[in-house]
Amino acid sequence: MTDSPRLRRPSAERVPVATFTSYEDAENAVDYLSDRHFPVERVAIIGHDVKMVEQVVGRLNYGRAALSGAVAGAVPGALIGWLFGLFDWLRPLVASLALAAYGLIFGAVVGALVGLVAYALQRGHRDFTAISGLQPSRFEVVADAEVAQDAVGLLRERRVPEDPARR
Repeated sequence: MTDSPRLRRPSAERVPVATFTSYEDAENAVDYLSDRHFPVERVAIIGHDVKMVEQVVGRLNYGRAALSGAVAGAVPGALIGWLFGLFDWLRPLVASLALAAYGLIFGAVVGALVGLVAYALQRGHRDFTAISGLQPSRFEVVADAEVAQDAVGLLRERRVPEDPARR
């Protein structure tokens, strides 16, 4: 295993130094520590009580299914057409632009058809579009045990008080 910051395992036990209800507040606390020359490579932000949230953003119908399929198909179609156009040795710019345009149109048509077929096969089972994400209920700033008291001391100097949800 390498010793990169992303893959580094903590050498010591981690101790909670602050708890927040928003990631931005936890991020600001770590930024505050960084501004005070605290060894932030020994700090982590941990989200707790994670739940999956699916935000419904609209109704799904045949028109919207075709449109989203067309957009999803147009981009790869244009890229593939452009790549094939680059192989023309005499006029690569003209060929790549022309084939990119044809690929865009072909990809949009195929994508729209795939979107329509996929929507029709659902038979009204899921007539909405949504965006899914994970959302923790609280964020803990933890530090290695050797430096945790220093972090607590620095964070007490901040003007923004810690969240009352703290243990």
